[in-house]
Amino acid sequence: MTTTGEDHVPARGGPWWWDRRRGAVLDVSLGAVSALECAAEGVPFARDAGVPLAVGVVFGLLAGSVLVVRRKWPIAVVLVAIAVTPAEMGFLMGVVGLYTLAASELPRRIIGSLAGMSLLGTLIVTFVRLRQDMARDGVDLGDWFLPFASIATSLGLTAPPLLLGLYVGQRRRLMESLRERADSLERELQLLAERAEERAQWARGEERTRIAREMHDVVAHRVSLMVVHAAALQAVARKDPEKAVKNAALVGDMGRQALTELREMLGVLRSGGEGARAERASVPLAAVGVAAAAAASRAAEHGEAEGPCLAELDELVGQSEAAGMVVDLSVEGEVRVYAAEVESTAFRVVQEALTNVHKHAAGAKTYVRLAHRVSEIAMQVENEPPPEAAASARLPSGGNGLVGMKERVAALGGVFVSGPTDAGGFRVSAVIPAS
Repeated sequence: MTTTGEDHVPARGGPWWWDRRRGAVLDVSLGAVSALECAAEGVPFARDAGVPLAVGVVFGLLAGSVLVVRRKWPIAVVLVAIAVTPAEMGFLMGVVGLYTLAASELPRRIIGSLAGMSLLGTLIVTFVRLRQDMARDGVDLGDWFLPFASIATSLGLTAPPLLLGLYVGQRRRLMESLRERADSLERELQLLAERAEERAQWARGEERTRIAREMHDVVAHRVSLMVVHAAALQAVARKDPEKAVKNAALVGDMGRQALTELREMLGVLRSGGEGARAERASVPLAAVGVAAAAAASRAAEHGEAEGPCLAELDELVGQSEAAGMVVDLSVEGEVRVYAAEVESTAFRVVQEALTNVHKHAAGAKTYVRLAHRVSEIAMQVENEPPPEAAASARLPSGGNGLVGMKERVAALGGVFVSGPTDAGGFRVSAVIPAS
């Protein structure tokens, strides 16, 4: 993995204004060499200026040592180099100072102005010194030699360090820009990976919720009917053997149906198991969310495509009636075919409502109303208060039935309402958009 921007920042391990210790060693070494050079050049300067040699040497040492602060104050170094140019000292200081100035972050107009001053100063000093030397030695090389030599010398001392500094500074800025862009891209990729992981977790959570809801719908209704038939079988086993045999057959049918539905659901869950494990080893993190969402969609698609439909509602009511419940089914409007998820949700709402009646109001008369409207389908399951003499089936309740129904209806943009009636019963109502 690439490093972040903070990792690219060099650690400040040097003294004072230096970022690194080796930079401080380099500048101090250059300052010492420049000081020795200027001190040596201060001897002829003191002789020509008529001052003591010690003064010239000390002046050279002080002027040359300015090169130590070239990173912090490059303008000061260049100005000192320009100032000592008439004394013919500070060759190294001038070259290194111009290079440092050009490589710095200073505005181009300042760099150009100081470079022009250095070029002009070197040009004038070179022209004057050459003219004096040629006049003293009696050498005559023509009128063209002095300007040519002066211009060539001044350009040779100014242009190379200036151009090299500009190149190094531009390259450094380019590298920093590329590093910043790489860091920005790394942060974006990390953010995308985190969001993908969040989407993957959300998809897994949604899939677990959907599976739990399906398992509840499949098992709860069938098992509830089995428990009711088993209780009836226990009650009539000795009095009416024929009815006991019939109830036993119903219990077996219910069990087989529950096992078949569970087997179908587990088959859907296992269909992508090995492939998913193989893909997880090679799929990058950024694709986890998409893959998880796609897997969830495929599972949901398979599950809903094989889910129940409203055409099985008569059979559902018949099973409840066979268990001893009095159910009044009424259908309003023109019967038509809806999307698979709409029919499956409507069926599950009625199924879970009838299951709750078996659990909590055994023996109560129940009304199932289904209304086909223009743009929606509405259903209502309402039971009367259970008779006081009715035996309780003692069915456990996990408290997830109403929650699952509400989640199913809300996922399709519908409205779900449930609650007790004034008469002491319970009512479950839902409206689901047809499209």
